[in-house]
Amino acid sequence: MIRILLADDHTLVRRGVRLILEQEPDLSVVAEAADGAEAVQRVRDTEVDLVVLDIAMPRMTGLQAAAEIAQRRDPPKILMLSMHDNEQYFFGALKAGASGYVLKSVADEDLVGACRAAMRGETFLYPGAESTLVRDYLDRLRRGERVPPSVLTAREDQVIKLIAEGRSSREIAKELHIALKTVEGHRANILGKLGMRDRVELTRYAIRAGLIEP
Repeated sequence: MIRILLADDHTLVRRGVRLILEQEPDLSVVAEAADGAEAVQRVRDTEVDLVVLDIAMPRMTGLQAAAEIAQRRDPPKILMLSMHDNEQYFFGALKAGASGYVLKSVADEDLVGACRAAMRGETFLYPGAESTLVRDYLDRLRRGERVPPSVLTAREDQVIKLIAEGRSSREIAKELHIALKTVEGHRANILGKLGMRDRVELTRYAIRAGLIEP
């Protein structure tokens, strides 16, 4: 029996995905989470073989949660669920440690197969992702070559997500348990690295990077 943790901030989506998975005799949803931070905690206190994460969730995105879960000594397999047919998100999922990327629009057709592929140690490519760019990326990973790192650090991703959600610097400092000056420093570094000027441009970037949903 494959024990699954399902994380999505929409209750109806979780319910629908759970129904798809539990129609199979070898798949069982043993825990649920409403955001990335809760998913990370559930992995700590529940024995699971596979984690299915929505890519964009409050508090901590699926990508951020995947990266944290993948750092565990004996991590479960990870799949990302997304409404976005976007190679940038797909690359981000692989970099975060996911074994595959499933589009919500065809989850009823692809999710079960993706779960089984992940448990076999295979990478699941969603239909449409079989481009030369994706194949080249996967070939480089298999050969052990380095792939370009993310422009922003994990902490900067957290800060830009909260900025894009409309949080003030003081609220961000409180949420992340860091000093106000540190938040302002991160904001300046982010703007400099991305060549951007204001919150509107940062929000557009956060949507493109899968940190928040449009």
